[in-house]
Amino acid sequence: MGKMLDTVVIGGGAMGSAAAWALSRRGRQVTLVEQFGPGHKIGASHGSTRNLNPGYYRPEYVAMLAEGLALWDELEQESGATLLARTGIVNHGPDPRLPDVAAALNEAGIRAEFLSPAEAGERWRGIRFDQQALHMPDGGQLNPEAALPAFQRLAAARGAEIRHHTKVVEFQVVDDGVRLALESGAGIEVVTAAQVVVTAGGWTEKLLGSSGAGLRIPKLRVTQEQPAHFRVADAGAVWPGFNHMPGTGAEYKDWYSPVYGMQTPGEGIKAGWHGVGPLVDPDRRSFEPEPVQLAALQDYARTWLPGVDPESFEAISCTYTTTPDEDFILDRIGPVVIGAGFSGHGFKFTPVVGRILADLATGTRPAPDIFRASR
Repeated sequence: MGKMLDTVVIGGGAMGSAAAWALSRRGRQVTLVEQFGPGHKIGASHGSTRNLNPGYYRPEYVAMLAEGLALWDELEQESGATLLARTGIVNHGPDPRLPDVAAALNEAGIRAEFLSPAEAGERWRGIRFDQQALHMPDGGQLNPEAALPAFQRLAAARGAEIRHHTKVVEFQVVDDGVRLALESGAGIEVVTAAQVVVTAGGWTEKLLGSSGAGLRIPKLRVTQEQPAHFRVADAGAVWPGFNHMPGTGAEYKDWYSPVYGMQTPGEGIKAGWHGVGPLVDPDRRSFEPEPVQLAALQDYARTWLPGVDPESFEAISCTYTTTPDEDFILDRIGPVVIGAGFSGHGFKFTPVVGRILADLATGTRPAPDIFRASR
């Protein structure tokens, strides 16, 4: 029969670490298992910068933004770690949704103001602006390399067991919960969990498909994304986080998607296409950049980022796990709670996702309907 556990969280990236933190705050017995070591670079939660971009107008996300800003502050105070640099975020380009974003944010008490191209260019001369820009000063950059250990350290202080280098090699829904076989350096241990929280990123479909329980979720697309850090050429430029929506003119013809970017201290200006990398098996990645997309990203930097040297860069490799509608999956099916499909825009919501997953695991309340697995 094996050892009986209350809640096992599978996957120690951002969302699993936050779920363990949130559950431990409620006094629940939590075991977090992660197949790789701390700080690994094989999934989606490594690196030292992620934009906290407040550019949403749908009410579910705006509510999560407001809660998230408060929770990041709370996490910083509790952990003593600096997690958020409030550089502001600037969204620009011909995006018709920007007025809706500004209205929704201001109504929620999150600051947003429009600037002309000249005003934006004077303030942030490292970026070229050709249309009005929406400045959101409450945004900035989060640090995953500091946040994940903070979540795990605080969870462990409340009694959570954190197991790295522990892989789930059997996952079976049974009458009294979920039977798991956990493989580590000590061998294989079979346990039964009253419930599991699956936050396995690009491995989610592999894991759920092995359960034999018919756990149906929206199709997930796992891609290898390849942003790059460009060397700063204008040492006096001030850099916000930024998101740039393409238009229809000739200068946009080689764009793959909107572009996001930010300054990563000590590494340069990070810029990347959003969610258009090649499909990949997370267990069989080359980590090599796709050369045509990388060349197009250099062209973008030449045209739109006058503050960088487009010839001097370091390519980065990470994964996106994307749903068809880019909305997350946050739901419970029997004894299995699922957090997946964060579609390249989930990190800013990490502590809120942890709270929602804890709600689902404890039966406190459901997630918003847009995140249901059966949508």
